[in-house]
Amino acid sequence: MRDSTLNLIAISIFSFTMLSLLGPMLSLSPAVPAVAAAGLLGLATLDQLGLEGRMGNLVVDWFAWTSPEYRQRVLRHEAGHFLVASLLDIPVVGYTLNTWEAWKQGLPGQGGVVFDTAALEQTFAEGQIPVTMVDRYCRVWMAGIAAEQIAYGDALGGVDDRQKFAQLWQQMDRPAAEAQLKQRWAVLQAKTLLQNNQTAFEQLVEAMDQRQPVAVCQQIVQQHRAGAAAA
Repeated sequence: MRDSTLNLIAISIFSFTMLSLLGPMLSLSPAVPAVAAAGLLGLATLDQLGLEGRMGNLVVDWFAWTSPEYRQRVLRHEAGHFLVASLLDIPVVGYTLNTWEAWKQGLPGQGGVVFDTAALEQTFAEGQIPVTMVDRYCRVWMAGIAAEQIAYGDALGGVDDRQKFAQLWQQMDRPAAEAQLKQRWAVLQAKTLLQNNQTAFEQLVEAMDQRQPVAVCQQIVQQHRAGAAAA
């Protein structure tokens, strides 16, 4: 069962408990909490069987999004992906910052930066995977974690990023023991890129918070790259 669906069930149980406790004080019929709990559990079942956990993601994400710190973490995480991808010339084709935005755009999951992976897929199809390309994508996938660690000392997000890394490593048929070393290397490399481009990063966070188009965000990165080159 998906974590989001489990969270939805937990919310259902919590709601049922609260209604049961407050019902007598509010003169509510005992049937009210029972009907409410049954409805929420029914939604959880529908979410699990028919919606691939999206409804649970929406509910959990909505609660989390009320926290300013959570919103800033998400912004910095995704801005880290965006900036490092742009610096390493991996095309960004879009981004979303929460489950609702992703759902509206027909994207799976809870949102994030969408990259053009055609070049990587082509190398797999041809059976030739340049080490430099692998290194670029590894740094991009670990950049969100790196951005959180720089700002907060730890990272709460990044589960999907690590899964993408693991899939790539498995496709390459590389020893699992090397995966952790490569991830740590990629995080350190991404941190260096982010710290060396801190001004661009902060402006990118502001632009993404305002939901500026990809072209505007890319322009911010290019302006700072041009300025650094001139200096």
